[in-house]
Amino acid sequence: MVKVITYGTYDLLHEGHINLLRRAKALGDYLIVGVTNDSFDRERGKLNVRNNVLERIEAVRATGIADEIIIEEYVGQKIDDIQKYDIDIFTLGSDWEGQFDYLNEFCRVVYLPRTEGISSTMLREESQPMTRIGVVGMGRIARRFLTEVPAVNGVEVTAVYDHDPAVMARCKQEHPALRTCADFEELLREVDAVYVATPHDSHYDYTRRALEAKKHVLCETPFVLERTQAEELYALAEQQHVVLIEANKTAHCPAFNHLMVMIKSGVIGTVVDIEASLSKLLPDRSLREFDPARAGGSMYELGSYPLLPIIKLLGTEYKSMSLYSLMEGGVDVYTKGVLHYPKAVCSFKLGLGVKTEGNLIISGTKGYAYVPAPWWKTDYFELRYEDQNQNKKYFYKWDGEGLRYEIQEFVSCIYNHRYHSMRLTKRESVAMAALMQQFTERQNFVEI
Repeated sequence: MVKVITYGTYDLLHEGHINLLRRAKALGDYLIVGVTNDSFDRERGKLNVRNNVLERIEAVRATGIADEIIIEEYVGQKIDDIQKYDIDIFTLGSDWEGQFDYLNEFCRVVYLPRTEGISSTMLREESQPMTRIGVVGMGRIARRFLTEVPAVNGVEVTAVYDHDPAVMARCKQEHPALRTCADFEELLREVDAVYVATPHDSHYDYTRRALEAKKHVLCETPFVLERTQAEELYALAEQQHVVLIEANKTAHCPAFNHLMVMIKSGVIGTVVDIEASLSKLLPDRSLREFDPARAGGSMYELGSYPLLPIIKLLGTEYKSMSLYSLMEGGVDVYTKGVLHYPKAVCSFKLGLGVKTEGNLIISGTKGYAYVPAPWWKTDYFELRYEDQNQNKKYFYKWDGEGLRYEIQEFVSCIYNHRYHSMRLTKRESVAMAALMQQFTERQNFVEI
């Protein structure tokens, strides 16, 4: 029996893909198709893949051509697969001519003619209208957002608004192609979607107004500071049939998502403890982060990041949370929180005026995961065990500011009519808003 293997993304499966699969199958008796997973695609810079890996696998399976489907997860896997499955022929389209000749050492390499006039890139460009985003709040994070948008197809920033005339004047000088709006209502008339990057205490109002205008919303983290506000806004988004996503960049980071999947699969056993820390020293106390009137402080500014792995791995049904804060000028410059679950305990440390080691450690009954600082920009983690010979290290690529991952997910949800993201679900986002509210109301709170 002659075994053939081929690989591809198979995004927006089209006639060209099907023709290649048929030609590959005709080369032998048994065809194995490798479908690239989402993380691997992003590592290769493919931020514009429309369908997720499960949708792409199902599309290949539905053709009835493949005898077996596998997932391609890492560079160098092709050699491993050829040896593992005893492959006779490796094949790809002729646009890869010569690039995989090195595999001739292991099997025969065949480059197949492609179907002219059709490709996934062409289909994306033809079928996906440009999503026009308006940015409200032109602070530090918004300026980074503007540099990240060009990395994602199908989206462009067309208008901006900030309540500060000086900020708007600077923006007009730095970005003359953007429409600088006189008020938020003008921005809403000019765009399809809104990125809310204003101070935390104004997220609710801007998001609500945008949703009422039937605009998709990507709102910076923390989403809102009260449970009822979060529940109201997600319900409104569903009612208006628009996308609402909390823009927590760590939640959309490929490496972080892979880590979460691995932990949930049981590689370190049952999770019984999570420790997460994040701190930064800001010497300028005139910054918004230290203004109690603008929701300043460590918990509001940083809390959603260490809360993310806790809630994603252990859920929203915690029994209690205790908070310990060092207060200065009406804001917490340091906060430690302890969450008690039925069979686990977690802690997090935050600091704007206190520096601490920024690690993430997830402890389980079989081993533990270690992610060094800055873990919230995950590009590397380790799985460690009692037998050190079993330890594994994982390396990933972190592109730019990392905001492109949340932008890509936002645009993908808009195009595919998915009103929420599974990377940070509605339920998880609401739970984090409830924890913010507990801090606001000083429940189970001790000032140190």
